[in-house]
Amino acid sequence: MIIRKATLKDAGNIATLLLLSMEDIIFNFINQKDYDTARAFLLHFVKQENNQYSYQNCLVAEEENQIIAAVNLYDGSKLTELRNPIIQYVRFHFNQNFNPEDETQSGEIYIDSLGVDPNQQGRGIGTKLLRFLIHEYAIQNQQILGLLVEEGNPQAKKLYLKLGFKPVGKKTLAGKNLEHLQFSNSK
Repeated sequence: MIIRKATLKDAGNIATLLLLSMEDIIFNFINQKDYDTARAFLLHFVKQENNQYSYQNCLVAEEENQIIAAVNLYDGSKLTELRNPIIQYVRFHFNQNFNPEDETQSGEIYIDSLGVDPNQQGRGIGTKLLRFLIHEYAIQNQQILGLLVEEGNPQAKKLYLKLGFKPVGKKTLAGKNLEHLQFSNSK
């Protein structure tokens, strides 16, 4: 498996994979439960630069020239700047009162979403991606990694804790109660 920085050519795969982990949140953003509209919305932003879902903020995992997983992450201090295009688009096209909660903040590299191809799940690909991120960001660059996990997803939380993430608080995003976890290499 090769993990690499995403390119614009990867946008279609990235949108499909990230939607696996973000479906309910994107449905909330666009104010409708329609997979095709949600994927088109996400694809629009993955193809663009300078927003939180941009291919610029994604890594992909490839095996035999096929993208099997994608992860979206960015510097939490840039959330407002990166999210602004999304807020403006949603307000214009879907919900003029859209005002999402902050899901991250300064001081962490935020893992926004991670999706693994359903045909590849159960092979440890998500774990390998997370270990790669821990090594690249927390160990080599001494940065704090952060992510949110749904309170109703104990299996994911168990994995994150096993990898060394620690609970640091609670957050709400798009009506979901989430636990904020961080990985820090500092002693």
